[in-house]
Amino acid sequence: MIMSFLNKIPAGIMVVPMLLSAIINTFFPELLNIGSFTTAIFTSQGIAAIIGAQFVCMGAQLRVKELLSVVRRGGVLLLSKFLIGAAIGIFIGKFFGAEGIFGLTSLAIISAITNSNGSLYLGLMAAYGDEVDQTAMSLLGINDGPFLTLIALGASGLANVPIISLIAVIAPILFGMLIGNIDRKVAEFLKPGVTLLLPFVGITLGGGINITAIISGGLSGALLALMTICISGPFVVWCDKFLNKRPGYAGWAVSTTAGNAVAVPAAVATVDPSWSSYVPIATAQVAASTVLTALIIPFITAFWVKKYGSPQYPLYEGQFSEKDIKSSKISSKEKEVISVD
Repeated sequence: MIMSFLNKIPAGIMVVPMLLSAIINTFFPELLNIGSFTTAIFTSQGIAAIIGAQFVCMGAQLRVKELLSVVRRGGVLLLSKFLIGAAIGIFIGKFFGAEGIFGLTSLAIISAITNSNGSLYLGLMAAYGDEVDQTAMSLLGINDGPFLTLIALGASGLANVPIISLIAVIAPILFGMLIGNIDRKVAEFLKPGVTLLLPFVGITLGGGINITAIISGGLSGALLALMTICISGPFVVWCDKFLNKRPGYAGWAVSTTAGNAVAVPAAVATVDPSWSSYVPIATAQVAASTVLTALIIPFITAFWVKKYGSPQYPLYEGQFSEKDIKSSKISSKEKEVISVD
């Protein structure tokens, strides 16, 4: 009964737990903060450990010869999202000044658009994509924080990314890849872990979302979310289709605002104090974009998959590699509702 309900909702196995967790975090924040295992599993405190374990499982499915594909796919998504976010923010800053337009400054726009929700992307790729799509998240981790925002704003003081931080993101994937390539039985054993952990990814992600952020962000926050989805989204999807030669579902999945982006305006202000007076409103706007994009993007991605296909939902024979199609789990009922080109 529960699984039937979840299967009717786009990426429901992750989205529904995320929404329930967000509701609890918004209205009853202390309910799950009682400590020990409860807090570790059911709040945002556990997200790093759960995603780290998921990284090991997905890394075990990746073959050495697929590394180039990971860099290409992830790199296109990363750079296209950064370029469109920086272009929009710099354009508005140049022509409308520090005050921006409709209450949106360059600080808020670049913070929201250049950062993507990696956890949500990973959940959607586990539902619709393949191992290469999932592992590409290791590259997308670069845009999770103030680094790219600072570059776009010209704050060269933080232009160096700590090598240890990159190693920390990639290490679980490399470990999984190592043991999975040494012994295929290990890879098969870890394979269910990619999807098994999805509900917990949703729960921990929702534990960091406050629904009231939509209200505090106001109409300008909603506008920022629409810009993230309606302007940057199509551009990233076009790059994914044109450069990666993919259907574009991954481009939509990455067209969100990261939860960590909420802290970016304050981080930027520590480097360039001239932005300090804009931090409160920019923070609320980015938070609103985080919530709204997390709620909307799964449905857009699901619609795109039904229209153009994905490795786990191919529209016709030969659209994807035999390996991709064999690895997908498609019921006969699901095949009947998938559109045919």
